[in-house]
Amino acid sequence: MTKAGNSESVGIAPFRLKPWFSPRPWGRKSLKPWYEDTGTTELVGEAWLTGPQCVVEEGELEGKTLTSLASDLCGEFPLLVKLLFPNEKLSVQVHPDDAQAQAAGETRGKTECWYVLEAEPGASVMLGLKPGVDAEMLAASAADNTMESLVEKVPVSVGDMLFVDAGTVHAIGPGVVLLETQQTSDVTYRLYDYGRPRELHLEQGLKVIKQKTAAGKVAPKEMEGFTRLIEQKYFVVDRFDLGAMEERSVAMEGAGCLVGIEGKVWVITPGDEVELEPGKAVVIPQGTGEVIVEAEEGARFVRCVAPVR
Repeated sequence: MTKAGNSESVGIAPFRLKPWFSPRPWGRKSLKPWYEDTGTTELVGEAWLTGPQCVVEEGELEGKTLTSLASDLCGEFPLLVKLLFPNEKLSVQVHPDDAQAQAAGETRGKTECWYVLEAEPGASVMLGLKPGVDAEMLAASAADNTMESLVEKVPVSVGDMLFVDAGTVHAIGPGVVLLETQQTSDVTYRLYDYGRPRELHLEQGLKVIKQKTAAGKVAPKEMEGFTRLIEQKYFVVDRFDLGAMEERSVAMEGAGCLVGIEGKVWVITPGDEVELEPGKAVVIPQGTGEVIVEAEEGARFVRCVAPVR
């Protein structure tokens, strides 16, 4: 691969993180073909690609966690990017917005989006309350196990992008693999969990739910050289499709990462290059400006960026 690029001077070069696997009761024993081994015999529901505990896989920073690199990255990395592997229904849940989270002593809220990578026929998610449903009805439904009937069911297929605004009651069904991009936060209020022995947060959740939000499917927009999947306050997610031996300049106008979806590509900056593999993320430090991405064969990846504000 050629050494190329036109990036501004930054303290560290782009680096690849090792996914951190989160056991969940609704997860899977095997995450193949995305991952050969999770290192655990427990059911795994999430692969955190840019989690605070994720470690650098190679190079001068090998073994360091993303958290330990905060000073080099001009602060905490603002986006938590994951792959979700539900084998059963997730809990019906809601996340607070920034103001609500901070009032409860948290750093920030949790707004997220889901990009559908795999979907079996008939797969769906639950997203938003049905018209006329209020907090009182939702509370009653938790007691009589009818909460699902109060939430909108949204069929999904490969390539769909869904926005999950803070305050939106939601759940994910089985039969999908999702790429989730969200604020770096894990504040989740479970409203209903199908009888699983996990803590519920009905009181906190009912305080932050919103009857109407901006949540829903987002139509893609064809841009010059890529497809814009979503553009929101906290994140912009774009998909790049490269042919064999194709080289592309990828601009990074804020803190962000590239996530491999199909094929292998090289992320190149002056004097350095790192391989981007499916199911892994390469963090591009803020101030890099742009990188050159080159595919050995047909490849697909997404760019997740936190807009500069």
